Amino acid sequence: MDVSTIIKNLHPLEIKVLLRYTAHDELTADRLKRDLQYKEGHANQAFSWLEGKGLVSVVNRIPHTFYEITELGHIIAEKGTVEERLVEYLKNNGAQTLPQLAPALGIENKDIGSAFGQLSKEGVLVMDVDKKAEYTGSPLPQRISVTGRLLKRAASSESGQLDLADLSPEELNVISGLAKKRGAADSPFRILIRETVIYKPAGDFEMVKEALKKAGITGNEIGELTPKMLESGEWKNSTFRGYNISIPPARVVPGRTNPYVSFLESVKDKLCSLGFQEFDGPLVETEFWNGDALFMPQFHAARDIHDVYRIKNPTHAKAIEEPYLSNVARIHENGGNTGSRGWHYHFDQEFTRRLILRSQGTVLSAHQLHKAEIPGKYFGIVRCFRYDKVDATHLSDFYQTEGIVLGKDVNLKTLLGFLEMFAVEIAGATEVKYVPGYFPFTEPSIEVHIKHPVLGWFELGGSGIFRPEVTKAMGIDVPVLAWGIGIDRMALMALGLNDLRELFCEDIEQVRLRKARF
Repeated sequence: MDVSTIIKNLHPLEIKVLLRYTAHDELTADRLKRDLQYKEGHANQAFSWLEGKGLVSVVNRIPHTFYEITELGHIIAEKGTVEERLVEYLKNNGAQTLPQLAPALGIENKDIGSAFGQLSKEGVLVMDVDKKAEYTGSPLPQRISVTGRLLKRAASSESGQLDLADLSPEELNVISGLAKKRGAADSPFRILIRETVIYKPAGDFEMVKEALKKAGITGNEIGELTPKMLESGEWKNSTFRGYNISIPPARVVPGRTNPYVSFLESVKDKLCSLGFQEFDGPLVETEFWNGDALFMPQFHAARDIHDVYRIKNPTHAKAIEEPYLSNVARIHENGGNTGSRGWHYHFDQEFTRRLILRSQGTVLSAHQLHKAEIPGKYFGIVRCFRYDKVDATHLSDFYQTEGIVLGKDVNLKTLLGFLEMFAVEIAGATEVKYVPGYFPFTEPSIEVHIKHPVLGWFELGGSGIFRPEVTKAMGIDVPVLAWGIGIDRMALMALGLNDLRELFCEDIEQVRLRKARF
């Protein structure tokens, strides 16, 4: 690129750098802030543009460590450390038990315990024969006064930061125990690592500089004509930047909702217009609601660790609602009052409290049964999690549209009508077929399949009529239609896609194109 072309494409931020410095200078953002009164963002932007034109190059990167005060640090700087407050309180009020100290000082038990443990090691506090914390009269350790000094210095500084290079060895030793790099909400300081990037002029820097001087360009040229300038006449004595009329205008991209979100909303609108009420629930469920309440035996293959995701901490819920726990346990063991023989095994009430990510949307239908009106129609769009091999028609986390219809007069014909509506009116399928299926909680059970123009036939979802073992445990004594339809798969048809993974595409351009088609 020749010099005249470079000059035409220079921004005032670049021009001022070119005119101010020579080929022997080392340049940093701080130097531009000091010499040219640039903000840090402007300095970095100027370097980026100049580097892109080959007029500067990076010669060194120097890392720096800073300690930034957190919200907790500001509180401690104002009120004092937990150790200081604890000792002061014991001085004035005498020996106290640790549980008494927490509410008195407005500090959590764990923090009181940690502070007492450290101070007892240092001989400042002891536990007397009555299990009360007592002040020994020893002075507070030096680290506490250093902590207070560091916090006050950071809190009073404009940036709220302390530079590692400015700290003494003693201060470094103390602050290392007060700072975290990540998750610093419970620490007085967070660690920030930043780089000072050093640039040097390169390429045609001097040649471009001389050309700017020759052309009389200063970097102070006006780039925008304002109403105020027109009103005052200031524009008459001003110099304006040149404009490159061949540069295309900036692309304006209007905001749009994600096409899959729009599709989900359209499904909700359709179901609400048919008189359905929407239900929802937590992602984390118990084995009870995810399977036991649906008459799935606790030894069912779907309970295997490879089919559901278990929660690491906490592992179990505290309790299951009654009388539903007892009702379901009896039905599993001997059929209870349903006329069924049950599964003939000892119902494990420890296992039923185990926490998992819900693996099927039917869990919300189970929750809704004991709250439902009769007659009633309910639905939910439910995110589920199940270990599976990810491919064009399977994901390890997916959405189902789940629903129930309760009433004395509902039957299999009613259910088939709903399934056809889902397949034709919502998914846009032209070919639909029904296949007998098996689910522990419905009888009869039906799978609905639709034909995709590229992927061929695939299962859209399962459905059926809830067994008495499911409904009577929840106090329901009328037929209940239930279905769980893969709404992700319906979206494939409706949006004209061939792969479920495209619903969660990271390519924003593809998402925009898809929205235009929808």
